[in-house]
Amino acid sequence: MSNRFIGARQTTIRREIILTGTGVHSGAPASLVLHPAESNAGLRFIVTKRDRVIAEIPADVRYVKNLTLCTVIGDDNGVTIGTVEHLLSALRGLSIDNCLIEIDCKEIPIMDGSAAAFVAAIDEVGIRKLSAPRKYIKVLKPIRVQDGDCWGEIIPHSGFHLDVEIDFDTPVIGRQRLSFEMSPEIFRKEISRARTFGFMSDVEKLWKAGLALGAKLDNTVAIGDGRIMNPEGLRYKTEFVRHKMLDAIGDLSLAGAPLLGAYRSVRGGHRLNANVLQALFADKNAWAVVQAPRVRESIPMDLSLGGVAVANFAADRT
Repeated sequence: MSNRFIGARQTTIRREIILTGTGVHSGAPASLVLHPAESNAGLRFIVTKRDRVIAEIPADVRYVKNLTLCTVIGDDNGVTIGTVEHLLSALRGLSIDNCLIEIDCKEIPIMDGSAAAFVAAIDEVGIRKLSAPRKYIKVLKPIRVQDGDCWGEIIPHSGFHLDVEIDFDTPVIGRQRLSFEMSPEIFRKEISRARTFGFMSDVEKLWKAGLALGAKLDNTVAIGDGRIMNPEGLRYKTEFVRHKMLDAIGDLSLAGAPLLGAYRSVRGGHRLNANVLQALFADKNAWAVVQAPRVRESIPMDLSLGGVAVANFAADRT
């Protein structure tokens, strides 16, 4: 493991961030406020109604309530928040450990369908290092979940490696596969701008189900008549698989801490990502909580999600 990652500390955003937009499924106005948070607060959603806090929901796979088309988390009282994956992907992709996400609606704004707006807002205010060492979920043995011809696997690795493969029966997409050793720089350049996508043939069915009411060409890559319907075309030649990677980072952030592991997904999506996490945590011998050792301040700190020298911290998830 590379010594350049020794002493990585927890982080948060430097200042409050206000974001507004539209819910891609509800079609309703959606807004949120990102607040700096102290060490060990984690990523947490603070749900308000008329300026009163009605729920506090950790970004944790144990709080997942629905995985149809997007990731929905909620509490036992019926309070839910939908489409959390793009925002969580931006936070985890930029190595932000602690943030309070205040929201007064049921869905995170879709913005342009990618994580780019969230990344730009975070980069504008900056990231602050905290005093506490960063904690990780370290994968100790392979965990695999199979669902028909779809499967996902996470195996031990010194950093966070992502390998995603998709296969759609249309020449517009076809089979695409990409892999990256993740870091904030890779996330910004290679993944953050990849937009969500959908098929025009599915739109009417989704509308009847009360879904995708806010989907438009300025927030979704639309596929119809064997071509891309968006006038500007694609942002990347392989934008489809890159967006699946973006989703996977957001879904895997529900581990509750950065993962030290290599994740491979084949024909997967939100449900498979969550199922792999649930299978990992169901086996107490498959993971452990670890932290970067404390070192002198003179050693350079690195905010990357890459390899880190770690010491066993605890085997219980909190």
